[in-house]
Amino acid sequence: MNDKIEKSNSVDSNSIINANNVNTGAEDVNDEDIVNQNLTAEQKEVLFNKGTEPPFSGKFLNYHGNGIFVCANCGTELFDAKSKFESGSGWPSFYEAVDEKSIKTNTDKSHFMVRTEIMCSTCGGHLGHVFNDGPQPTGLRYCVNSLALQVKDKAK
Repeated sequence: MNDKIEKSNSVDSNSIINANNVNTGAEDVNDEDIVNQNLTAEQKEVLFNKGTEPPFSGKFLNYHGNGIFVCANCGTELFDAKSKFESGSGWPSFYEAVDEKSIKTNTDKSHFMVRTEIMCSTCGGHLGHVFNDGPQPTGLRYCVNSLALQVKDKAK
């Protein structure tokens, strides 16, 4: 298996908005058991403080290659590039997870709305949200922050 991993880290921490709608910059998360020490401050802000990168700014928004998208923190396989589609939302979108057990959900009532947050089931890192307005065959749109992802080549 080729473990070539492409990192997503193109957003300035001052532009990350956390779940409380506050521009905090990235705060350090110090739990060495769950935090990959190679993450950027911006990635930590998204993954562990529920931040959101600005729309249309993410590295993987226009990615059209092959591979498996994995959690930037722990490497859990999340989405096959084949399930990626152009949603027009400003964030990479997928219609299905590689394995439904790789994603856990939580009700998110921030920003005066109710949404379904998606998180990595292994490390709990915030990925984004899932909506019921995606294409068939699932009708789902997993809307994911590029900063929460890395892409690796598929095993041949």
